[in-house]
Amino acid sequence: MSDNSGTGGAGRAVAFVGLGVMGYPMAGHLAAAGHRVRVYNRTQARADAWLGEHRGEAARTPRQAAESADLVFMCVGNDDDVRQVALGDAGVLAGARKGAVVVDHTTASAVLARELAGVAGDAGIGFVDAPVSGGQAGAENGQLTVMAGGAAEDFQRAAPVIEAYAKTVKLMGGVGCGQLTKMVNQVCIAGVLQGLAEGLHFAEKAGLDVEAVVEVISKGAAQSWQMDNRAATMSRREFEFGFAVNWMRKDLDMTLAAARELGARMPLAALVDQFYADVQALGGGRWDTSSLIERLRRMDDAASS
Repeated sequence: MSDNSGTGGAGRAVAFVGLGVMGYPMAGHLAAAGHRVRVYNRTQARADAWLGEHRGEAARTPRQAAESADLVFMCVGNDDDVRQVALGDAGVLAGARKGAVVVDHTTASAVLARELAGVAGDAGIGFVDAPVSGGQAGAENGQLTVMAGGAAEDFQRAAPVIEAYAKTVKLMGGVGCGQLTKMVNQVCIAGVLQGLAEGLHFAEKAGLDVEAVVEVISKGAAQSWQMDNRAATMSRREFEFGFAVNWMRKDLDMTLAAARELGARMPLAALVDQFYADVQALGGGRWDTSSLIERLRRMDDAASS
């Protein structure tokens, strides 16, 4: 648990770079916990909206956000976005003071994590890669799972502050191990969702009461978070929410690239990645990842027409 001594606990000077659907509430939890928060977002209106709801201040650049901060958090879109806010004269690493710790919550590549850790280390700055799981709801409710990679001393300084928006914070190993663990997470989610999509589609085709089927099998070995939280919306064909297919494809692309480097076989992940490409072709790039079932329905419709 958190303590209020040293560099952890409440009342730290922190920066948060990236106020998207995840970063916005995460930064809000930091402010609510009593930390002194300075935010940066590429769209100023988003930062202004955050300031309208929370105590803090806004910076004009990532560098300015990082200045004087004990901890700097980043949560943006992909590797290119991270490089844009972290590197260069206006970047976080140019503004962070010696002894600060930079925490990247972006789901990015392990290669990038090691690259940034090298640049940070040369400047006397700690670095932790710390992707999260739990989605927008987890961020809003302060119930995220954070998987981290980095030096133990850097993690120990960051973890008590991260607890403002997380239910679980765990160090998985050295730099890059947080991102590799997140890849495992995404592979498991993709496989479970494809199985759930096929199961529910089979139930529909068999004329079963899908709600009753889920009620029964969710009490046994088939139970999963995806079944508990997505089966009903899948049955109702509701997908305009949640974790977007576009983002899952980005994550799976990085995962499959890492798997090739490691010599790890991932036939199911590669297959589901292509199924998500089909969903994108249907116009569902922003649909929730549970939309795999819609691909099956559309294939049936096309076959019967």
